[in-house]
Amino acid sequence: MKTLQIVGIEPTQIDDFLFMAIRFGFNLAATFVVVVLLYARNSKRKDFYFSYFAISIAVFLLCFLLENVKLELGFALGLFAIFGIIRYRTDTIPIKEMTYLFVIIAVSVINALSKAHLGYIELTFVNVLLVGALWTLEKVLMLRQEDSLLVIYENIENLHKEKEKELVVDLESRTGIKIKRYQVEKIDFLRDVAQIMIYFDVKNSTKQEKK
Repeated sequence: MKTLQIVGIEPTQIDDFLFMAIRFGFNLAATFVVVVLLYARNSKRKDFYFSYFAISIAVFLLCFLLENVKLELGFALGLFAIFGIIRYRTDTIPIKEMTYLFVIIAVSVINALSKAHLGYIELTFVNVLLVGALWTLEKVLMLRQEDSLLVIYENIENLHKEKEKELVVDLESRTGIKIKRYQVEKIDFLRDVAQIMIYFDVKNSTKQEKK
């Protein structure tokens, strides 16, 4: 202890550091479960991994270290508002990815600002409850979740109204996807190509890919 006091470190600072490290571990574990075990298994996109983890760490440290500013609830709501209106210039964030971003921010704020109200048991229960709710929603919604794919199609003769069956069969054989419906977005007769948006069930598509 005397050695620590000589270098300017008080025992209370060590306790505070350990407390922050434990809370940070809770937050990182919850973020890992949400991003890797839930989001990754139900989404094929990996370009948001870095953003989710980076935002989670930044929000947690920001809330934890600045809690003494006494902004607390207003500060947390301000973070929700700021990150809720984020739109990356290079790409528009899909609704589901924005929802996960909101959840990541919520988890970080809860783990950082609930230290005066929740013990480790209660905090574990809250994190498990949140992750369990997400897992349940994913399982329920994935049963009927629909996805889409834009296809550049060159056999425009099949776009005739009387050849709808031939068109669907051709698209399914080329993509390996069971098509629920389709929509012709654009036809370029000069290049003899068309842009067709096909819609399919995610669950059925996943099963076909595993086969």
